[in-house]
Amino acid sequence: MQSRGDLVTAVIGHAARTRVLTAPTSRVLRFLPAGLLALDAVIAAVTTGAAAFLDHGMPAFDPNAGAESASHLWGPTLLVGWVLVIALGGGYRKQVLGGGADEYKRVLNATLAYSGIVAFVLFMTQADVSRSFFALFFAFGLPALLLARWGARNVLHRARQAGRLGVPVLIAGDSRHVDQIHDILDQARWLGYRVVGAVTPADEIGGAVGNVPVVGTIDDVTDAALRTDAEVILFAGGSSTSAQDLQEKVWDAEERGIGVVVAQSATGITTGRATYRPVGGLPLMHLGAPAWAQATRIGKRTFDVVGASALLLFFSPLFLFVALRIKIHDGGPVYFSQNRVGRQGVPFRCAKFRTMVPNAEELLAALHLATGYDGGLFKMDDDPRITKPGRWLRRYSLDELPQLWNVVRGDMSLVGPRPPLPNEVARYDAAARRRLHVRPGMTGLWQVSGRSDLSWDHSIRLDLYYVDNWSMLQDLHILWRTLGVVFSARGAY
Repeated sequence: MQSRGDLVTAVIGHAARTRVLTAPTSRVLRFLPAGLLALDAVIAAVTTGAAAFLDHGMPAFDPNAGAESASHLWGPTLLVGWVLVIALGGGYRKQVLGGGADEYKRVLNATLAYSGIVAFVLFMTQADVSRSFFALFFAFGLPALLLARWGARNVLHRARQAGRLGVPVLIAGDSRHVDQIHDILDQARWLGYRVVGAVTPADEIGGAVGNVPVVGTIDDVTDAALRTDAEVILFAGGSSTSAQDLQEKVWDAEERGIGVVVAQSATGITTGRATYRPVGGLPLMHLGAPAWAQATRIGKRTFDVVGASALLLFFSPLFLFVALRIKIHDGGPVYFSQNRVGRQGVPFRCAKFRTMVPNAEELLAALHLATGYDGGLFKMDDDPRITKPGRWLRRYSLDELPQLWNVVRGDMSLVGPRPPLPNEVARYDAAARRRLHVRPGMTGLWQVSGRSDLSWDHSIRLDLYYVDNWSMLQDLHILWRTLGVVFSARGAY
């Protein structure tokens, strides 16, 4: 069964217009794991040959190597072993391909484990393999593998955004959850889930939920999937009356050869924290420490301080240019600071380059009235208060750079939830307050998923996912994606 983490990676996609995808699925997807395995094998072979060529310390593929030396067998052996360890580590499982950081994590962990195994074997056998070859092999190979996966993923995402290589999905749940899940999947079209219909409780049966046609009730979910040629059933909240009921539906679907995805809303548990231990035939779920507890420890803080300090030094000439540009434009202050709420509800002053007219706060009430603002984050795609230099500062997020000092001070992190305003926090419910368990970030899932194009509820959902599923690798992934979002200026206004 696919985990909730695999589903929720759908919220990390690019924003798109709401619609029901209708393009046919492709048999190419069946060969995706085999294709990636072949790609990794080619990368490993090229890496082995390149390392041997540069080092001259091992006849990796030398056909003239004598029978008295077995060293010429090391090259092919390393190649096959590497791909095998990645496979054993789940690097070719369909559930992790094409979305989230789990795919990269599995390749990384498998490669690190394999390097340790190879080092141990070489030491124990005293094989005639130079240390420089060993270092070159993994120093070249790991980045090449990760880069190849990134390239393959981009090709897959572009195909899915064009309506190809999709997987037909039937959503099971009550109307509210069906609409919510469809919205998430549609905003992440690159994930490839193509919604073909929904089944709802009998008392909610109707023509459609939003743009999703209702094709049956949750009691006949498997039959409805067969009628609509759905390859996957996504069980959302309201799809079952009990754990036993859900389990029976899953069994029925699996017996008919239909894949199953269970949304977190169907269970209420973040499965990334869960481990299962059978006791008397009953699988007990044990919850580990929440991810946000790890996100507050010294490793992330050290990364923040070192990274922010280096960026402050690197961008110092840009700081001077921007400050002069703002000052020359209207003679007003260079910086704008505002009260924001940090970790555990502690307020702090958040600094930005000023992008609006000096009396912007005085004009805010009139804009609220004119636009019908009813709470949450206030954004306008053509805000009349924004100055000329402010537009390009916002377009490329340069106005955020002074927050690097907030990161050094400990008010913020490089990656985290969006720093909220006090009036926003005052309206938080119990779930939304979980955002305050970690330091707010200069960038985050909200930044790489649409920025100002996102709804208030969607932004909160992204932040909560980050809090519950934090990892250092995910932070690095978000920082990398931030570069692309900033340069393309998507959702910036």
